[in-house]
Amino acid sequence: MSRYCIIQDQDRCIGCLSCEIYCRESKQLPEGPRPCQIFVFGRRVVRGLPREAYVYMGCFHCENAACVAACPTGAMKKRSTDGIVYVEPDLCVGCKACIVACPWGAAQWHPAAEKAVKCDLCKDRIDQGLKPVCVSVCTTQCLRLTHVDDPPR
Repeated sequence: MSRYCIIQDQDRCIGCLSCEIYCRESKQLPEGPRPCQIFVFGRRVVRGLPREAYVYMGCFHCENAACVAACPTGAMKKRSTDGIVYVEPDLCVGCKACIVACPWGAAQWHPAAEKAVKCDLCKDRIDQGLKPVCVSVCTTQCLRLTHVDDPPR
């Protein structure tokens, strides 16, 4: 099974939040849930200049995903072909078991739908040979879709 992941070149990230904005827009999400997130960490000095550190966090699509195991209805699924973990909204009853189970905060609450949502790596786009939205719109191309076994560049 190939497993995808998104990696970030933190030195290139400028914290523009394009990944977050376009992810939420593509999934038509309201304020609140953020399937991919940029966390801002305190200032550091780079070549004598102050700079904040920006860290991209999405779902890790864990090998043994706690959210999948915790879901009582089978709404949280893992594709056998590529390991992508996703929510089947029609099966989700809004119990929040996946949200509690995920140690990374990837499963989140959609208040309007009263269901869980999470990064699914834009699986429909991947199936079409396209990159996830967050990778496609990244202003500085600091995000890259790769396979977990690929060597870093």
